[in-house]
Amino acid sequence: MTQTTAAAAPPAVPASATGQAGFTAARDARVAPASAADREVKRRRVLDILDAAGRDSLLLTTHTALTWYLDGSRVHISLAGDPIAAVLVDRTGDHLVTFNNEAARIAAEELPAGVSLHTVPWYGNLHEAAAAVGTSAAAGQQPLAEAEVAAELRAARQQLLPGESARYARLSAELAAIMTDVLSAARPDTTEFGLVSQLAERVVASGAEPLVLLCNGSSRSDFRHPLATHSPLGRRAMAVVCARRDGLVANITRWVRFDAGTAEERDAEARIAAVEADIFDATVPGARLDRIFTEIKAAYVHHGFGMDQWEQHHQGGPAGYAGRDPRVTSSATDTVVPGQTFTWNPSGPRVKIEDTVQLTESGLQVLTVDPRWPSTAVNGLQRPVTLQL
Repeated sequence: MTQTTAAAAPPAVPASATGQAGFTAARDARVAPASAADREVKRRRVLDILDAAGRDSLLLTTHTALTWYLDGSRVHISLAGDPIAAVLVDRTGDHLVTFNNEAARIAAEELPAGVSLHTVPWYGNLHEAAAAVGTSAAAGQQPLAEAEVAAELRAARQQLLPGESARYARLSAELAAIMTDVLSAARPDTTEFGLVSQLAERVVASGAEPLVLLCNGSSRSDFRHPLATHSPLGRRAMAVVCARRDGLVANITRWVRFDAGTAEERDAEARIAAVEADIFDATVPGARLDRIFTEIKAAYVHHGFGMDQWEQHHQGGPAGYAGRDPRVTSSATDTVVPGQTFTWNPSGPRVKIEDTVQLTESGLQVLTVDPRWPSTAVNGLQRPVTLQL
């Protein structure tokens, strides 16, 4: 295994790169988004975990933990594959280990300042190599594994810091605008694949990765996780996008229809928004997720849905560096904190509502919002309605 020095500032554009071409190269170069101030806080949070456990190092190996701790670095090649990096956090510093064929890109575009870079052959064992660096390894001590402190790491991610909050807000607003642009141009004969391909194109062009793309036209509206098909949208359709940029995942659902809709549809849409409003009311600092889950189940009954509706689809939960971190269930006992982000996911037969929100000092703020999309006030908060074309 080889080691390079800790990351420094990105190199300046060579003097020979003058004129417009040189400007474009400088403007378009990828720079690790990490905030030094935010990373210092995150490192302190991890050191507190080590203190509580009486250990000297922690090995981070998952996409969620790595992108959070590195503050937005891209540590994937395949969206469906394992990370191509691991990070050992010990009391003397942060050590990123990656494969030799990934190291140049990582060093140039993804390595935050102050993180030491180590390489292992592409055929080597990434986690074993990462566990062997640092001072604790020299003393014969094994690092903590993520699974041993999963709850503590999740708590450390809960409250977003200023830099990542700003990045999340930008991604969420851009995603909402993409939804408006693409769905506004849809027609009844647009196919589900046609719609999601347009969404994917726009998401990728924004510098994000489309992790989830769902669509159901009117012939498939009973499916709550509808992978796209060649079916036309017909008279009414739903689109869902979960997109990741700089590690943060924004989630959004929108509906479009090409007629006036039925009274039954409009009533169900209003009632599912009322379920969501009850969930929002329960999402306050100090609330426990399992108790919010109890409120969710009660909200379905209160607003005229069956007692079993919560069983037909997951209900969402905290968001950020994972699609849900975690999904809310009766066994999730995490406590809500200010600055935390959420994507709740209430749904009923042929209705669903979903946005990414953040709990601020003035209450919940919707992040995935585009003022061009039609909305209505629900319990004092503007919520999206079906776009009627």
